[in-house]
Amino acid sequence: MCAISYQGIVKLLKSTANTDFRQKLKSVVISGKEVYPIVEGGKGIGASNGISAGSFAASGAVGTFSGVNAQFYDENGKVIPYVYKNSTRKERHEELVEQSIRGGITQAKIAHEISGGNGRIHVNVLWEMGGAERVLTGILEGAKGMVHGVTCGAGMPYRLGDLAASYGVYYHPIISSARAFNALWKRSYNKTVQWLGGVVYEDPWLAGGHNGLSNAEDPNLPQDPYPRVAELRKTMNSFGLQEVPIIMAGGAWHLKDWENWLDNPEIGKIAFQFGTRPLLTKESPVSQEWKTRLMTLEEGDVFLNQFSPTGFYSSGVNNDFIKELRGRTERQIEYRLEQEGLFSEPLPVGARGRPVFVQPDDKARVDTWKEQGFAEAMKTPDSSLIFVSPQKAEEIHIDQVECMGCLSHCRFSNWKDHDDYTTGKKADPRSFCIQKTLQDIILGKPVDTQLMFSGHNAYKFKNDPFYAGGFVPTIKELVDRILTGY
Repeated sequence: MCAISYQGIVKLLKSTANTDFRQKLKSVVISGKEVYPIVEGGKGIGASNGISAGSFAASGAVGTFSGVNAQFYDENGKVIPYVYKNSTRKERHEELVEQSIRGGITQAKIAHEISGGNGRIHVNVLWEMGGAERVLTGILEGAKGMVHGVTCGAGMPYRLGDLAASYGVYYHPIISSARAFNALWKRSYNKTVQWLGGVVYEDPWLAGGHNGLSNAEDPNLPQDPYPRVAELRKTMNSFGLQEVPIIMAGGAWHLKDWENWLDNPEIGKIAFQFGTRPLLTKESPVSQEWKTRLMTLEEGDVFLNQFSPTGFYSSGVNNDFIKELRGRTERQIEYRLEQEGLFSEPLPVGARGRPVFVQPDDKARVDTWKEQGFAEAMKTPDSSLIFVSPQKAEEIHIDQVECMGCLSHCRFSNWKDHDDYTTGKKADPRSFCIQKTLQDIILGKPVDTQLMFSGHNAYKFKNDPFYAGGFVPTIKELVDRILTGY
């Protein structure tokens, strides 16, 4: 693709861009300051950092760096990978927490310096990450005055309000339903209402990364976000929160598409969060291969799945990494430890070849998988077996053994970050080490073989004239573009 100047892009778009649209947008007060209604979505590990956050804030918007295993650097500015020296999971977990705090403080300082006092700087954490409260406390303690707000999802962060209030920063829970916010409010947030800076509604069918689909919701039947957000506003208003903005996350691309949400009493004060679009900017820390891949995606290339070791649904590019995980699940059969009904066929499993019992039809399927090279059987917590290659089985085993406790509860390794440090369940080989793959992709390993989180609208990069000719904007240019409505 040939390069094209920003001036050329502006000229190209004059015929379609509504230059008056920004007059319809109203600034909002987020984390104590009036800003453009544009929020950078936080993306770990390192996919949103101090440079991107500071650049959004410098443009008059809200920048968000990830506090999830945030990066730090050597004296030459080179990223230092997280390295674990100790042998036990608990000891490696302590190393992870220490490094995460150090990285978070580093990114906060960078964002603060770049912002020049404009906009707002937020840190994003996952409530279900290992040592979440310790990491967040450490970052806020070490970066006082540099962080104005905290966004937090992936769980029910009941203690978020108290923690943020103790440092005089605003908090922004990430939820996917009015019901979830109602529970958070009644149990906790009503006590720290003065520090509630906004509520992030993250659409479970459109957002990238981890999504808040409930057991009652069908992943294959997306719901219109408008009635869900209108219900959230109604709930918030019943608590006297009319002035607290809702931040719409997931599916936002052209603000023109959301025009009926503006000055709408059913929606109230509104801002829009962009998580995927910031990846394709000059300041974005992701690799050039990652950026190039984003410009090739087609509609449907982002896959909503439940492979994450968190147990939550998540959305990522349907690449070889995801396809391999899907293959594990598809090559799966039930088994019994003793002969029982239809479970009559013995099948040797493990290094010692101890038999389990499977159904005759499944035994035939196993024989076929073995012929294809998937000769290793691995037990799951659900009395089933999956079949993988010997090389993949070894990789899975090593990743489970080398667990560093990046989650509060991990189904892949059966780690838990408190009490007896185990979930009490068998480690699940149908999942993966999320910290490892997210660190690998941000450090430049091939994007097709790693977890590549993305929102479902990423296919629009290919067809949006703003990116014509392979144009990659600065964050300031992206913010200016979003403000046009197109």
